[in-house]
Amino acid sequence: MCAEWNTLVEETAAPTGKQGRSWAAQQWVSPSRPVPLTEVEDSSHERCSTGIDELDRVLGGGLVPGCLGLIGGDPGIGKSTLLLQVASSVARREGKVLYVTGEESLAQLKLRAIRLGALEERLIAVSEADTEAISRMIAEEKPLLVIVDSIQTMYVQEIASPPGSVAQVREATGRFLQIAKGSGTSILLVGHVTKGGNIAGPKVLEHAVDFVLYFEGEVHTSFRIIRSVKNRFGSTNEVGIFEMSGQGLIPVANPSAFLLSQRPVDSPGSVVVPYMEGTRPLLVEVQALATPTPYGGNPRRQTTGVDYQRFSMVLAVLEKRQGYPLQAQDVFLNVAGGLKLQEPALDLGMAVAVASSVSNVSVHPLCAVLGEVGLAGEIRAVRGIEQRLKELHRLGFERCIIPKSNVQGNEPLQVHGVRTIQEALEIALEKRR
Repeated sequence: MCAEWNTLVEETAAPTGKQGRSWAAQQWVSPSRPVPLTEVEDSSHERCSTGIDELDRVLGGGLVPGCLGLIGGDPGIGKSTLLLQVASSVARREGKVLYVTGEESLAQLKLRAIRLGALEERLIAVSEADTEAISRMIAEEKPLLVIVDSIQTMYVQEIASPPGSVAQVREATGRFLQIAKGSGTSILLVGHVTKGGNIAGPKVLEHAVDFVLYFEGEVHTSFRIIRSVKNRFGSTNEVGIFEMSGQGLIPVANPSAFLLSQRPVDSPGSVVVPYMEGTRPLLVEVQALATPTPYGGNPRRQTTGVDYQRFSMVLAVLEKRQGYPLQAQDVFLNVAGGLKLQEPALDLGMAVAVASSVSNVSVHPLCAVLGEVGLAGEIRAVRGIEQRLKELHRLGFERCIIPKSNVQGNEPLQVHGVRTIQEALEIALEKRR
């Protein structure tokens, strides 16, 4: 800027023209020509299984050749653990796998592989962050799968900004996209997340890849959920469920039984709700505890695993429509297992759990509850009722309280259709003989 001191900024000009093209672009990107869509080869039947059924379910059947995927999650949630297990399985069953780590030394990576039992002859590893060097390794080794841990540590030499910056992440992702589409090699990228839970870097990172998977779960619990938020080769309604152990992430074949395995018997405030995770029904335990507040007119409200605003609405309905004296009660609500639930079908389960704790009457252990609660105290219909009831029947439940409009007449177990929250509470909290 003119007439001001110390306002000059140095910028590095990138090469232009043919010389500015990256080695990856020169190696794999060929001139394109339009072709009829009917003549395009269908590669969906060539999927490569990851060797982990729960992950294959989320991906739509496995990895498509030439796909570029992104996996994000909180630190310590298990991203690198799962991908090392995938790398070992693919190397053992399918072919050569290249594991690129920009955050660990090879000695650290081997220690984790020994712990997971993931040492394989065809699993090769390199500690490198230069995308140009990685491109050459892929051309030389011709692996079936490449894992990059993580994309925020990669850099492109022509970009002057440091690794992890917007420009570096965008350009590095573009280079790996060229490699994947040009060579037919499947590439999985690990992405860091921000405090808000979003993947760090520009949004173009998620737009460029073929699928985006998020790891969910609390670090201090063993339960993990991997969810697809974008998938060009399959549905985004599927989830994979894992348990973290000393030997890595173990797929949970029967998650409902796993979640209810430690449920207390005849405990007031405990209710089972059939919850839908994508297209999969899960039976979860909702726990409530109501106790007189020792601080007069300032009762505490605390939730774990559910939306606090919906919980506050359910408490208001119980106070206004049913007359429960909650203004003098501390109320705590918890979803067992460390899950985070947001479905409206959880409303009636929260209401019954709180009412059960306040009245000190337990709900029948083989009775489940579900339904959306309106502000007038009405119970509204929910989706996926058939799958939920089948899951209840499979695990030995005998009856379920559901919205009246969801009753079909051919249910596999005894159902009680209710129109209002009052009807639901009368059935759920009846004195057992």
